[in-house]
Amino acid sequence: MSYVVTVHFAAKPAHREAFRTAMVENATASREREPGCRQFDVCESADGASIFLYEIYDDEAAFRAHLATDHYRRFDDTASPWVDEKRVVTFNRLDPRT
Repeated sequence: MSYVVTVHFAAKPAHREAFRTAMVENATASREREPGCRQFDVCESADGASIFLYEIYDDEAAFRAHLATDHYRRFDDTASPWVDEKRVVTFNRLDPRT
């Protein structure tokens, strides 16, 4: 079973563009550098007010390793002040595909 993480962000209007750029950079680094990261999609609402992440990791340990990476910590330190709301929900993927 894979470990799925969904995250909903509402970025402050004045910081939406910078937040979007930083998020895409973080997602790209995660996909390219983390062997346990299988998928990291960054989605945006039509009005640009919300960013939704859909991430798949081999297991919870791979996700915890993601949280410890330099690129994630840099993103979190930089972008946290730009966020009005952040909601994280995790799942165990039941579909047997990898």
